[in-house]
Amino acid sequence: MTKQLTPNNNHFALSGVKVIDCTRVLGGPYCTQILADHGADVIKVEPPQGDEVRDWGPPFDDGLSAYFSGVNRNKHSLGLDLKRDEGRQVLLRLLHSADVFIENFKPGTLDKWDMGYQTVLSVKFPRLIYCAITGFGADGPLGSLPGYDAAIQAWTGLMSVNGSLDTGAMRLGVPIVDLATGLYAAVGILAALQERSRSGYGQKVEATLFDCGLALQHPHAANYLMSGNPPALMGNAHPNIAPYDLFPTRGRALFLAVGNDRQFQIFCRAVNKPELSEDIRFLHNADRLKHREALTKEIVRLLENLDGDKLALQLVKMGVPSGVASSIPDVMAHPHTEHREMLVQSGEYRGVGIPVKMSRTPGKVRTKPPNYGADSWEVLERFGFSSEEIESLIENNVVKTARKHQ
Repeated sequence: MTKQLTPNNNHFALSGVKVIDCTRVLGGPYCTQILADHGADVIKVEPPQGDEVRDWGPPFDDGLSAYFSGVNRNKHSLGLDLKRDEGRQVLLRLLHSADVFIENFKPGTLDKWDMGYQTVLSVKFPRLIYCAITGFGADGPLGSLPGYDAAIQAWTGLMSVNGSLDTGAMRLGVPIVDLATGLYAAVGILAALQERSRSGYGQKVEATLFDCGLALQHPHAANYLMSGNPPALMGNAHPNIAPYDLFPTRGRALFLAVGNDRQFQIFCRAVNKPELSEDIRFLHNADRLKHREALTKEIVRLLENLDGDKLALQLVKMGVPSGVASSIPDVMAHPHTEHREMLVQSGEYRGVGIPVKMSRTPGKVRTKPPNYGADSWEVLERFGFSSEEIESLIENNVVKTARKHQ
């Protein structure tokens, strides 16, 4: 009989992994929050002025912007002036016992500071996993240029496949490139940690917004590379599947994501039109794509007097992927959100839950996002700095416990 192991709330998948996080804004902090949620000890090293997204609001709560709070929980904040040699010496001492160092400085910054990975870090710290997040990488036609999510959505064609003929190209409503880059970086770091357990050596992990944005272009890139035909703006429709679109109902709009002939047959029965699935124009997906316009007109007519909420639940239970177009307040209040523990609260902090569930070592929200420099003393003490050294660093404005406002 297999023994059922119970979750261990005091041990996490990444317990013992020390991460020095010199990233700001979104991609890097999102990556390190993933690691922190699963137990990594993440030290967020902030410049004297702090991570600028601390100011990206309203809304604010207890001096923290929602934007900052959403990607910086479970971390410790250390204020440190890395433009000064004394600050860089502090960083090197932190890296001595660190497992991971992640930064999103402008390419070439570490070399300018005599801390380049190839020449210094890999030599001093051969077990260190170093992750660099940049807009375009260090070289190439766009190398070293800055990148923000929306601009990279434009550069990588994501805007060109989002929107309709009426709206034109549009930015996706979430910073998908930043978030995906954070995810890819986390995957790379975890892969490097796994490889280090065999070889004993760290390595460089690189994630650029450009590469990650381009990697998201599925199925559009695959379609183009096979057919040579560029994708067109299709609104909510799908280039390879029909019906796969948002349709009006008597209530909230209903999204149908019908992936095969059987699902289409079930849908037709559910809306009391079984003969529609026997129409020669709609027998198979390729037929439905060819006659998409006619099919759309039929479905719009069938749904106009039906309740979208009731139909969506009915269809899902029957095996047809579908859903009503829900607002953020709708989904936050949905009982399934609560059931999946995707809305968490710790004291006054409220945030989106941890999406990856683990049976023995589940992640956990342990601490709220930190105030600037709140942990500077404790972090340095933990990394072997004496009280006298810490006092001197603070007095000389190398280590910060309060933000420098510009």
